[in-house]
Amino acid sequence: RDYYASRGLGDVYKRQILFNTILLCGGLPRNRILERELMLELLAPAGSMEALRAAVQNGADAVYLGCGAFNARQSAKNFTPQTLVDAIKYCHVRGVQVHLTLNTLVSDREMTEAAELIRYAAQNNIDAFIVQDLGVVQLCRQIAPGVPIHGSTQMTVHSLPGVLLCAAMGIKRVVLSRELSREEIRYICANSPIEIEVFVHGALCMCYSGQCYMSAMIGGRSGNRGRCAQPCRQSYGYTHWQEKYPLSLKDNCLIPYLRELQEMGVVSLKLEGRMKRAEYVATVTAVYRKALDEMTVTKPMMDALYAAFNRQGFTDGYYTSRVDTKMFGVRQENDDDGKWLQAARQSYEAGETPLVDIRFQAMVTVDGSCVIATDPEGRTCRSDGPVPERAQNISLTGAMLAQRVSKTGGTPYRCVEVRTRVDPGLIISASAINAMRRDVLNQLTAIRARREEQTLRKPKPVPEYKGPSGLPGLTIQVTSREQLTPMLLDLETTLLYVPIHILLADGELCARLVQRGRVAAVLPRIVHDGELPRIKKSLEVLRAAGVRDALVGNLGLIAPVREAGMRVHGDFGLNIFNSASMNVMRSLEMASATVSFEMTLPQIRDMSKAVNAELIAYGRLPLMVTEHCLIHNKTNECTCHLKATRLIDKTGAEFPVIRDGDSCRSVLLNGKKLSWLDRQDDLAKLGLWATRLYFTTENSKEVDRVLNDYMNPEPLDPGACTRGLYLRGVE
Repeated sequence: RDYYASRGLGDVYKRQILFNTILLCGGLPRNRILERELMLELLAPAGSMEALRAAVQNGADAVYLGCGAFNARQSAKNFTPQTLVDAIKYCHVRGVQVHLTLNTLVSDREMTEAAELIRYAAQNNIDAFIVQDLGVVQLCRQIAPGVPIHGSTQMTVHSLPGVLLCAAMGIKRVVLSRELSREEIRYICANSPIEIEVFVHGALCMCYSGQCYMSAMIGGRSGNRGRCAQPCRQSYGYTHWQEKYPLSLKDNCLIPYLRELQEMGVVSLKLEGRMKRAEYVATVTAVYRKALDEMTVTKPMMDALYAAFNRQGFTDGYYTSRVDTKMFGVRQENDDDGKWLQAARQSYEAGETPLVDIRFQAMVTVDGSCVIATDPEGRTCRSDGPVPERAQNISLTGAMLAQRVSKTGGTPYRCVEVRTRVDPGLIISASAINAMRRDVLNQLTAIRARREEQTLRKPKPVPEYKGPSGLPGLTIQVTSREQLTPMLLDLETTLLYVPIHILLADGELCARLVQRGRVAAVLPRIVHDGELPRIKKSLEVLRAAGVRDALVGNLGLIAPVREAGMRVHGDFGLNIFNSASMNVMRSLEMASATVSFEMTLPQIRDMSKAVNAELIAYGRLPLMVTEHCLIHNKTNECTCHLKATRLIDKTGAEFPVIRDGDSCRSVLLNGKKLSWLDRQDDLAKLGLWATRLYFTTENSKEVDRVLNDYMNPEPLDPGACTRGLYLRGVE
């Protein structure tokens, strides 16, 4: 603690060091860290009010939904502010939680609207916020500190250090990347100080969530802004266009592993499907509810899942570590749609499913009559009725009274116990008993729809920091050893980004680069826990060799780089899209941060430069990073270390494929190169610390040509290059 305090680390790092210390000392039992009983929550999607009813009536413990512009499913019906309130009340009465998705990147101009939605949702008793944008995390904590924040899968958290950093930032739950195996999930659950949520059923993106820019680059519809056009579901070929689907994965299905997930300590099971119809939500929720309650999976249950939706079957490839071509498939039409649709619709339109256990007390005495109802949380309501009359023929008995009181049909309540007290020789009308029962349940419904008032605060203004004026410095990032040409090495640069495996492979080269000036190690964007020891050892070796800087594109790599004693530079994968996110980078003591290439130049200009801001000005922008080796999927052998490949769509557009560092994960690149080499004066007005030239597929001659164009700009060739999204922006 003293070591880090003496170096001026912020509160975020102090908290993270505490979590790390707990783990290094063997860890606390998970239930002591969480201080609560672990229960497996079934979390269902609600893209509309109809889908929400379908989820609740079929056994969801919680639902997640979007309201307004800040959720990752803008094409769903979603909820208005008023229907959001109705949805929350409907769910709370029935003992179901509501999680609001705020899982998109938010611009500075949208922050006020986002703050209003956060306040409104908190005022109306939302149970959790699901967030991607680090600036929005900060905003939620400031406005509604009592509402839990869940880190969206869009955060690309796939390792324990990423979970620990989220915990240090005040996030209470993390939704892990869908690419993790059972062993990786188990390890994270065993050591996490916060809750872990796992996607168990539904569509799989080809790219790691939060790292896909393909829809934005080819059509202006950003997946990070909830507008994904699903280019991964289109057809591609490898050398020429073919009607094949190398990016279309089957839907995930982990229903056979629910007991295993529960034993691991997973807290929540998420079902995907806010874009799906209500009947789909009803069917999938009902099947998973039955599987959870009975811990068994039957053929009729699987048949129901297949009927609801499938892409040539389902896959559990990531979970079981069978990452191969069997995971791919396309949508198949169901010939028996009418039958299952009718059955699914009946499940939520036929009436209420009793979901809340109620205990009644009913008394009929000479002094009067009353019915008292108590719910599972101990809330109690009472309704008084008329004074009974003396019976002329048949007297009321306790059994008769219990029978009438227990009739809760058409309500969300299930009577599990009735205690009665009936004085002898009395009678009271059935209508009076029914009226008391209805009144007491109406009272209980009103109480259950309310929650305690939240403590709400005004958000703090984001500090404004001006960036430097004048021409930014130059940073260069290479992907291969060949690209480190003599011309490049002679060029004066602010920082030279070199992949960590290249620096390690050639000690002489590393020493030359260190002697030359500032060199930074580029870490792979995706590093799972099993790969971290090698990365940490590599960082130690490079630190001893004199390398002082590292470029990271994932939250989970910040702490390992810091622990190695190196300065941390944030890459585009952190999705910095606003001033508040930049402010978070400052709290994390980042040396610099690369702004999102989905931003426009005016947005970048007006962004507060809380840390040194960098912009990619040249290169083939990365559109996807995939757990699959796309080269292996093509040839059935892993030759990605020897050669690259490319995908070609039906328009003839090419998308080169390279490796993520020295791993077998693939990075899909844009066919056209981004270039602002001829408009450097425009970039000089943005307050940037540096602009980056990003070399990917270029050979040595092409590298030198680009460097020459940087020093002696030529007009843009629109056939080969693009301005990217800096002018047109994204939806």
